[in-house]
Amino acid sequence: MPHLPQDMDYGTPRRESAERVTLEIDGAPVSVPAGTSLMRAAAEAGIKVPKLCATDSLEPFGSCRLCLVEIEGRRGFPASCTTPAEAGMKVRTQTPRLQELRKGVMELYISDHPLDCLTCSANGDCELQEMAGVTGLRAVRYGFDGANHLGAAKDESNPYFAYDPSKCIVCNRCVRACEETQGTFALTIGGRGFESRVSAGMDEPFLDSECVSCGACVQACPTATLQEKTVIELGLPEHSVITTCAYCGVGCGFKAEMKGSQVVRMVPWKDGKANDGHSCVKGRFAWGYATHKDRITKPMIRAKITDPWREVSWDEAIAYAAGQFRRIQAEYGREAVGGITSSRCTNEETYLVQKLVRGAFGNNNVDTCARVCHSPTGYGLGQTYGTSAGTQTFKSVEKADVIMVIGANPTDGHPVFGSRMKKRLRQGARLIVIDPRSIDLVKSPHVRADFHLKLRPGTNVAVINALAHVVVTEGLEDAAFVAGRCDAQSYREWREFVARPENSPEAMAPVCGVPAETLRAAARLYATGSAGGGSGDAEGHGAGETGDGRRTPISGRPNAAIYYGLGVTEHAQGATMVMGIANLAMATGNVGREGVGVNPLRGQNNVQGSCDMGSFPHELPGYRHISDSTVRGEFEAAWGVRLDPEPGLRLPNMFDAAIAGSFKGLYCEGEDVVQSDPDTQHVAAALMAMECIVVQDLFLNETAKYAHVFLPGSSFLEKDGTFTNAERRISRVARVMPPLGGHADWEITVKLAQALGMQMDYRHPGEIMDEIAALTPTFRGVSFEKIERLGSVQWPCNGDTPEGGQETMHVDAFVRGKGRFIITKYVPTDEKVTQRFPLLLTTGRILSQYNVGAQTRRTANNVWHGEDRLEIHPHDAEDRGIEDGDWVGIESRAGQTVLRARITERMQPGVVYTTFHFPESGANVITTDSSDWATNCPEYKVTAVQVLPVAQPSAWQQEFSRFARVQQDLLERARGAEASAD
Repeated sequence: MPHLPQDMDYGTPRRESAERVTLEIDGAPVSVPAGTSLMRAAAEAGIKVPKLCATDSLEPFGSCRLCLVEIEGRRGFPASCTTPAEAGMKVRTQTPRLQELRKGVMELYISDHPLDCLTCSANGDCELQEMAGVTGLRAVRYGFDGANHLGAAKDESNPYFAYDPSKCIVCNRCVRACEETQGTFALTIGGRGFESRVSAGMDEPFLDSECVSCGACVQACPTATLQEKTVIELGLPEHSVITTCAYCGVGCGFKAEMKGSQVVRMVPWKDGKANDGHSCVKGRFAWGYATHKDRITKPMIRAKITDPWREVSWDEAIAYAAGQFRRIQAEYGREAVGGITSSRCTNEETYLVQKLVRGAFGNNNVDTCARVCHSPTGYGLGQTYGTSAGTQTFKSVEKADVIMVIGANPTDGHPVFGSRMKKRLRQGARLIVIDPRSIDLVKSPHVRADFHLKLRPGTNVAVINALAHVVVTEGLEDAAFVAGRCDAQSYREWREFVARPENSPEAMAPVCGVPAETLRAAARLYATGSAGGGSGDAEGHGAGETGDGRRTPISGRPNAAIYYGLGVTEHAQGATMVMGIANLAMATGNVGREGVGVNPLRGQNNVQGSCDMGSFPHELPGYRHISDSTVRGEFEAAWGVRLDPEPGLRLPNMFDAAIAGSFKGLYCEGEDVVQSDPDTQHVAAALMAMECIVVQDLFLNETAKYAHVFLPGSSFLEKDGTFTNAERRISRVARVMPPLGGHADWEITVKLAQALGMQMDYRHPGEIMDEIAALTPTFRGVSFEKIERLGSVQWPCNGDTPEGGQETMHVDAFVRGKGRFIITKYVPTDEKVTQRFPLLLTTGRILSQYNVGAQTRRTANNVWHGEDRLEIHPHDAEDRGIEDGDWVGIESRAGQTVLRARITERMQPGVVYTTFHFPESGANVITTDSSDWATNCPEYKVTAVQVLPVAQPSAWQQEFSRFARVQQDLLERARGAEASAD
């Protein structure tokens, strides 16, 4: 797009090499790393070679024949994209003969192309048009009169992009992007000669194929063959703004391409270090929720939740909320109110909410949604390594020899990282999956796990202890690493513990359901790179064998990396399991370099940041305890207030205290606790018992239906700030359109703090980050200026680290000094199967939807997943007379709900699974109050249930529907009153 600033596209990927070669291109000397293509060498010398099939995000292909060059002393005209530079070469990129050849090639392309260039929606953004101009083509002498792809019908089945085969030049870029970048292999080239064209799947519509709508093919297409429907509708954008995706914890960089303040398309940023120019369906296309008709854009108040909402001015809403909080504290005491920060909001906004609670409310009753997802990560890694974060960059996986995935589904939950991982697996890395369910990584046409440890839900610690047992009893530890880097006493105690017979694979196999020989082989593979005589996994996969039968041999001690998700943390022994993972990595020396490490895959875009910013009731920003008088004094001096030295209430404690009558007011920014937290009926009862709930959000979500004050929040497109992703990478979020409600979230919190009598004076979020940096040692070197200059930084970022921060943690020493081993005794969960509840329910996510669905449900993503379903094994379904698509009742000791069944062998007998993206599904009506012993993280992943066919919704669902209708009516009455007043 000539009028938009573009990333430099050299046509072929950069080749890194210490050796350099010098050659001559068009008479000018050029020095480049050995292995660099002639096309890139020319580009780095400022010489542009015409091209169509080449792009720097894909491997060179050499099919378009436009990038031909002449090399002195060689016959023919080699393609510059596939020809490596050699010392002494003399290359010419522009000669009369080359011009003639290129013009002839372009004439063939145009002869088989529709004659609508002037009216084409890609006019001005089409490489075919550009190359026709570059080669000087002005007329076409011939065409093809037979039946070919020019008459092929458009495929508009995908909600986000259209496929027009008449414009396809069969450059293969989309096919290669699907294979190399995404790893789905959904596209092929069908037909021969003039009839050649791209096809999805088995010549299916895109929507019906295996295409995951990541947009890589659209981004790679040089013509209007594959094009965003928003561009077709709105025309080409005229400027762009770099920002960060607001979905999962990968934190992809994007260019918001704009017309004025209207987003035309979101394009993955090539310089985004978390995503390297890739994207998934959510970040690439599912941003329309930001302007959805359901957005609440005016503040509202009401005295009781049975009253109609009343739209008011910002000043009245803020004054009312502040007055109610002050009234409650005067009547019930200072501890009677608290706040919840959001993992979807920026670091700066989260920092201000906890500052408001501690400074304006005068207590430490602040918590965050990380409580219910990754709080065990913070505790477990803090205890063992001394810091509450992952150890590596995402790019580190490219150097891993063995990858262990525990309780995570990267291809659905973190798809851009999942694609990067799959690429490494296709290159020969070995894979161990520990999961009760057969996720996509277990077995697919192009990636297959060496071992799938299909454990019973709730037995994670039993498995990790069994793996550790094999490591220590077979002498597979890295003795030098342990001796030099770890605490000797804790290691001796841990080693003695895991070596006991009760932790052996043979003892743990009946507990976890994984054969002992599989546990032993997986442990050997992780520790040594070789399965060492294991007989295959529980599903019959041969040890060390993939779907295509090829594996790269590993010599010496391998780089082994562990990636884990909520299937680790959301358990009664979540913190124990995190410590068990940390123990195993230390014992085998897999910490402190690229390709190894312990890597939590954070669920939401700023879970890491919300924890960093001091959102837990016992910690100030930077994970420093509130009871530390020196630390507390620094914040008191900066904020001009006295801080309570006692930790406040955790989120579950707030709910319990509300039901008990002592907790009466809540400021909830950007979280929907009614849908996301366990035991929904308990949460709803707690909210009903409160006297003032202030919800700050985009939509009237399930929690807002219990609120007394609604403050319109702002989407990531409407604010400035930063997010911190799962690799500790701090990236900029940039405002591209004005807030629909009039204020960004940080401005709303400032107004509320001022109304409560606390001084907050900020003109821009950059000033808030300056305050964070001044008070937080790991952020001391962070600033908006530095982030914008470098693209992103990683904490720790201070005088002890490089300018951009520290990529790999614990390189020479652990943050705590010596790594600490902790004994991890397996304790069976209280959630046991019984005759009444004979199945175990576990939960998770799906690619097209996100968390509670507030954003993705308001996009076309519903076309792929329009409801939550219960996955059940065929044997369990047959025993109960359930057929695919039947309505089934799921009952636990906490409650009942009804879903439609999906019968699938992805499940193991005795285990069922559902997602939680739709509020009417009531997934958390049946999860219980069981939680992690250290952090109160709920045990979402283990709930004993019964599943039986039913004919009608559950009682809870019927009440949910009635309550939802009433609340919607109260909202519509408020809007109607406002419209009448206007």
